[in-house]
Amino acid sequence: MDAAHVENDLVNVLFTEAQIQERIGELAQEIEAEYAGRELLIVGVLRGAVMVMADMARAFTRHIEMDWMAVSSYGSGTKSSGVVRILKDLDTDISGRDVLIVDEIIDSGLTLSWLTSNLASRNPASVEVATLLRKPEALKVPLDVKFVGWDIPNEFVVGYGLDYQERYRNLRDIGTLAPHVYS
Repeated sequence: MDAAHVENDLVNVLFTEAQIQERIGELAQEIEAEYAGRELLIVGVLRGAVMVMADMARAFTRHIEMDWMAVSSYGSGTKSSGVVRILKDLDTDISGRDVLIVDEIIDSGLTLSWLTSNLASRNPASVEVATLLRKPEALKVPLDVKFVGWDIPNEFVVGYGLDYQERYRNLRDIGTLAPHVYS
């Protein structure tokens, strides 16, 4: 879906499809350099990270293994509840593995902080985080994020996997959602 199809729902487009693809490619290069000579398991956080994971996996020039987790801390609202539930766990044993959690956005950091701790308790060689977007002003807990696409203002954004009530995920760009849509 193109931004023109929902232009009345957006305040502005923060990142175009071309900008996103370029940055994903750069992140893939950074990650490959960091994990040179080591096997890597990338773990996508469903559902939002699907686009980032798919495009990042295609940008790698080496073999990587992928797995998925589904965790929930949002209801139908726009703010994190802070209560995390595992809806789908990993299929892969991560003991002794280098694990990179891939997410599309970090808001409060509560969910990712919990997830990082949970995976670290499973005896991996390492657990790091990569995200396309981070809202530094929204962080409620300290969170070490090794790879960040962009830091953005604390606004409600949609597109490229980011949703509001399961809409806008298939928007190719990332834009700020107009308040009249969610208020």
